[in-house]
Amino acid sequence: MKLPNGFGSVYKLHGNRRKPWAVRITTSRVQDSEGFTHWKYKYLGYYKTKEEALVALTNYNQNPYDLDANKTTFTEVYEKWSIEHFPKISESNQKGYSASYKSCSSLYDMKMNEIRKSHLQNVVDTCGKNYPTLRKLKVLFNSMYKFALENDIVGKDYSQFVDIVQYKDKNPNTISRSPFSVEDIEKVWTYKNNEYCSVVLMLLYSGCRVSELLDLKKENVNLEERCFDIIASKTKAGIRKVPISQKTFSFFEYWMHKNSCEYLLSTKEGEHFLYRNFYDSYWKPLMKEMDITHNPHDTRHTCISNLTLAGVDDKIIKKIVGHAGKSVTEKVYTHFEIQILLDAIDKI
Repeated sequence: MKLPNGFGSVYKLHGNRRKPWAVRITTSRVQDSEGFTHWKYKYLGYYKTKEEALVALTNYNQNPYDLDANKTTFTEVYEKWSIEHFPKISESNQKGYSASYKSCSSLYDMKMNEIRKSHLQNVVDTCGKNYPTLRKLKVLFNSMYKFALENDIVGKDYSQFVDIVQYKDKNPNTISRSPFSVEDIEKVWTYKNNEYCSVVLMLLYSGCRVSELLDLKKENVNLEERCFDIIASKTKAGIRKVPISQKTFSFFEYWMHKNSCEYLLSTKEGEHFLYRNFYDSYWKPLMKEMDITHNPHDTRHTCISNLTLAGVDDKIIKKIVGHAGKSVTEKVYTHFEIQILLDAIDKI
């Protein structure tokens, strides 16, 4: 049976193959200077029987789709989906999806059609989030798979099989929050010449969330005034100026001039840190080397505890660490107020 021009072709490959029938699609036709026509092709797929191949070719012609979709990564799907979906939802929902996406770093570079239920479940099992946050994560998976199915990027929705119910009354992979002891902090100081151990000290003496420090750009650091600006946070109170302690000022200077990366902190390759990379490749090895057991969020609790022990007013502590409270969301800081924050952070 002769197929129509431009319809595509089906032919049998040589040799003993499990799927010998190939389907080829014509993608373009180019005529050279001598008048010869050159055709460019892409393969739709390979099939066990000629009948299966013809059905696939017919279905394609009835509903053409992107033949490069099988190369589309999780990140590319997220970007395409968010461009289409974000204008339809509130800013708070956009931030919720963005926060959930940050938990999926292990999937970023994976081809969407190669991701299975086990990969999605692993994100849920290891992200350490509570049940309400896991519900948002699963909604993200559901929405992305719906988009991927509609655009022929995947053939099956694995998000429907992800189990979050088991974590309804507990936080998966949770680690109890425990401030660094005086002895722990002294031990960290003995490793201060390790540039990534300096990051631990920067966290201990600023009260920042680790994500805030990893995402801090050099343009938002003011060494002259000894402070830096957090311009994006999960709460309004988190948008704030943070004083730089005298004890860690030299570390901020070092990182400001270390390389050309736009972010203050960077990997050994000079690239922006993702949380999972920082935690797995830097934080955990450092804690093991120092023989102490802590997670990054413990630094924030430590700073708050030490500010309290130093007698700093609770309102000032809230301003430094970005906790909600009356007048905490005020965005205008006078020089006098900045000096109050500096005096407070220098007490620990």
